[in-house]
Amino acid sequence: MAVTTVERDDQYVLNHCTRFLARDPGDPRHDFGQYDAGDPRAAICEAWRFPVVDSHADGVSVETSFPHNDVTFVYDGRAAPPGSVAVVGTFGELWSPVPLRPVRFLGAETGLFAVTVRVPKAQVHVYQLLVDGGHVLDPINPQRVTLDNGRTWSRFFTDACQVPLVLGRRERDVLGRLVAHVLPFRSEENSRFLRRVYSALDRAARTTAFPLAYRLDEDVGVVNYIDKVLARYEQHNADDYRTCLAIIDALLRSRSGGADPLTLPADVYVDLYREMETDRVDGWDIGRYGSPRYFLLLLRRHAMTGAFVHPRSGGNSGTAGWMYLESRFRDDQDRTLFDWRRAIEAPLGHNTDYRG
Repeated sequence: MAVTTVERDDQYVLNHCTRFLARDPGDPRHDFGQYDAGDPRAAICEAWRFPVVDSHADGVSVETSFPHNDVTFVYDGRAAPPGSVAVVGTFGELWSPVPLRPVRFLGAETGLFAVTVRVPKAQVHVYQLLVDGGHVLDPINPQRVTLDNGRTWSRFFTDACQVPLVLGRRERDVLGRLVAHVLPFRSEENSRFLRRVYSALDRAARTTAFPLAYRLDEDVGVVNYIDKVLARYEQHNADDYRTCLAIIDALLRSRSGGADPLTLPADVYVDLYREMETDRVDGWDIGRYGSPRYFLLLLRRHAMTGAFVHPRSGGNSGTAGWMYLESRFRDDQDRTLFDWRRAIEAPLGHNTDYRG
């Protein structure tokens, strides 16, 4: 698989990374529990922004541009200037490194190196940097994964990725039941609306290569959105989810006499929510997690955001959340008050200026 590089000028690179890499002190002010002691990434502001995953414009049309992202790898070589930097990963041929070029400002070397490659949406990849010929993990990117052979690689994913990255199958299933009763789609009327939306998308998917996959059983992709949030900018909340989902799974199983919590009626979850709101849940393991109410607020924030976020973030699959708002909020002439298509580019909408 040949790699397609994309021309992005030095100003683009500097605009996307300078303020996040500008600090010289190495104190771990950006460590919220996601890093081990002494990890240099803890000193980098919003390290989750790297590599930069951005919209792609091929100069032909928005329809042909839409299925891809521009992914920009950045290496900070100011502390120990390297002779050469390259990147190799599963987005291309593993035996064919892609060189990073020096980034300059007003003609002077900045110490940064960068390259931008085109990568399809809805994918996850691993990569390593080659610094003076030696393989190293990306010292900026907080995402890392250890493969079955024991080797650790840096990782990134592109827009609308549906591959689970943080939560296991059981955790996602339990989270799905919790999310189902937080979102506003549970009434019979709203459920029928979503089924109509997804049925229409099924027909469309048979004739067009639409890159934004969807999962009806995860309530417009909210479970997937939360998984992606925990993989990047709220990585520090991953342990909250793992711990609380395990507590809830065991608690509901105990209350139901050993029945699988996934099979329990909705009323059981409604009762659990009410208890969590009071911060006093009978049977909750306070020793493992002190505040069930805090987790409920975290879950609600993520669930509602995921239902109505831009689909590139993994939620609002197929724009079903936006279609729901479009159908619900209308004026006295039955015109929608939420014309989201005016703000979004094709194939989702019809804006000619917006680019993701």
